[in-house]
Amino acid sequence: MGANQRDETADLFTPAPLPVAELDDTQRLACLRLIRSENVGPTTFRELINHCGGAQAAIDALPHLSRKAGRGKPVHICPVEKALDELETAARHGAQPIFTIEPGYPQRLAQIDFPPPLIYVRGNTELLSAPSVGIVGARQASAAGTKLASIFGRGLGRAGLIVVSGLARGIDSAAHEASLETGTVAVLAGGLDIVYPPENAGLHEQIAETGCLVSEMPCGFQPRGRDFPRRNRLISGISLGILVVEAARRSGTLTTARQAAEQNRSLFAIPGNPLDPRAEGTNFLLKNGATLVTEPSDILESLAPMTGSPGEFREVVMEDAVFDSPAIHPVTDPDSGDRASVMAMLGPAPVAIDDIVRATGLDIRTIRSVLIELDLAGLTERHGAQLVSLSTRPHS
Repeated sequence: MGANQRDETADLFTPAPLPVAELDDTQRLACLRLIRSENVGPTTFRELINHCGGAQAAIDALPHLSRKAGRGKPVHICPVEKALDELETAARHGAQPIFTIEPGYPQRLAQIDFPPPLIYVRGNTELLSAPSVGIVGARQASAAGTKLASIFGRGLGRAGLIVVSGLARGIDSAAHEASLETGTVAVLAGGLDIVYPPENAGLHEQIAETGCLVSEMPCGFQPRGRDFPRRNRLISGISLGILVVEAARRSGTLTTARQAAEQNRSLFAIPGNPLDPRAEGTNFLLKNGATLVTEPSDILESLAPMTGSPGEFREVVMEDAVFDSPAIHPVTDPDSGDRASVMAMLGPAPVAIDDIVRATGLDIRTIRSVLIELDLAGLTERHGAQLVSLSTRPHS
């Protein structure tokens, strides 16, 4: 098979680009109904729009098209009332819907495989089309890790790059806080009105006012464990590259790194001590081809062909990189209900502390306090990498 023939064959399997046009309220409602209808995913949405010439025409064709495939039961089409309610709820929370077929949809995100047909945004949407870098890492980050996230977040921001992250504890929070003045984008796993983790409520609102919040989920949607990898692909999809500051060998952060590689994004990592579990993931990435960085100028120089970043940035960043030490939080005194909630999440198989946080909704400091008590009672075992289980050893 010749090269030209291979190119032609590949084109057959490449989805046709969606038309881009301003939508009126009627068209926006039809797009949402189509997305929320049964069995309509990102690829099907794209194909239906192209096949039928528009969202309303696609909705009208759904019963016929499903019967053609041999389906006996009528396909469920999202009712007008349900779609209207979703849009009205979004409007009450200041969330603006943007569809892939609208001009304001982030161009880089539109180019990934299976981009979400709809995202909700709140804040300065112009940040979504500006050059940006994602900064991600461990939730239970070290003091050095949070300081590095701050250094890179502030330095890259001052060089004109937007910082993108997931508004999680640890590295994400430090990166957002450091880039509030220069522009930051937070990608959420739940609806834009859902604050997670709870202690980031103030940061959540600051980003809404000066930066931009993004989610593919409707307002009111409570995130589940499986929604965080979905969110991670948006972080890398919006960004030119991803910086991993700290990460365990098995963590959601490495999911973001893998998706960045699949999306042909630049991947950067900060090396760490081989004895620190939080450096296992970053060191693994470096051994497998990620670019080693130790200061913001390393990223700027790598991305210069795409961003035009100045080459003289090194001295400016490192002279300014002085930050206060992180605050020390008082130990939380858990009650019996907190203990019961944590115990209910534990079994003989190791579980990640992050998963306990998500499942119980308890503050991380409360959970740590409970686990300390359980450790001292001989009821739990630690397995490294923030994993814990009920003890299988006899206890008194």
